[in-house]
Amino acid sequence: MLKNLRLKQKVTILLLVILTFGLSLSGLALSSVLRQNAKQEITSTALMLMETMISVRQYTSTQVNPELVDKLEVEFLPQSVPGYSAREVFENLRQKQDYREFFYKEATLNPTNLRDKADSFETQVVNRFRGNKNLKEESGFRSLPGGDIYYIARPLAVSEAKCLECHSTPDQAPKSMLDRYGTANGFNWQLGEIVGAQMISVPASRVINKANQSSLLIVGLVSIVFIIVIVLVNIFLTQQVVLPLKRITRVAEEVSTGHMDVEFEQLTNDEIGHLAKAFKRMKLSLEMAMKRLKRPPGNTHGTGGMGGTGSSSDYPQH
Repeated sequence: MLKNLRLKQKVTILLLVILTFGLSLSGLALSSVLRQNAKQEITSTALMLMETMISVRQYTSTQVNPELVDKLEVEFLPQSVPGYSAREVFENLRQKQDYREFFYKEATLNPTNLRDKADSFETQVVNRFRGNKNLKEESGFRSLPGGDIYYIARPLAVSEAKCLECHSTPDQAPKSMLDRYGTANGFNWQLGEIVGAQMISVPASRVINKANQSSLLIVGLVSIVFIIVIVLVNIFLTQQVVLPLKRITRVAEEVSTGHMDVEFEQLTNDEIGHLAKAFKRMKLSLEMAMKRLKRPPGNTHGTGGMGGTGSSSDYPQH
């Protein structure tokens, strides 16, 4: 099949094969790299949000809670709980378009508010933090009925003795809190104990789609550049190779039919130019050979009788 194709077509096919093979091979590596980059970018945003929630917790604990502590004996105010404040602030933040797909939870093994109760998967994450005190962060993908999510988690420990006022034993907790949540949950915490995990999650499709968009953009740009290269190579091939070869072929055909008034033009000093020069020498040799063939036979060796065979009278008679 290839032998019936023109040179330009063969080069185009070769370049297209290289493009297809190159994009297929690099696409896999590119997809993996861009997916990792997308994860890092989303992780960076999630960690920034997590640090913001830690700041909200500290603000609530140090400034809001002292102002409301006197009212806790009469009425329990959830706004005085750092975890509650962080959750509410994050829900307000989710009203913004950029953070709408992010979710925040302080997954706790034994929470006062059952809204924060860790499920089986989150319990495993918390237990890994409890079992390895050097583990400061964990991330990965998780499958849920609504679809896969990408999560980032950090351990949540009892860092201040003040927290134990509500979470040590029921008899130490404010009566208004007991009236609201009861005495079954959220107690027997210890100072320094990891009781839960701060978790921020986002749909996995956001990570994958972000990577795919970047992949398509890069692959598209590479394809456009390569197509431009193919066009430029074809133009160069046409101007520098195909057309000169066509001129040489046309002149050679004319010479072969006896038209010696045409000339092989050497326009360049590359291989095509050297080919034209070789044809030019061949044409000159052919012209000389044809001129020799057209000369009369008697003119080949000068005047004939002196060196040739004479008549019988030239020899002595006996």
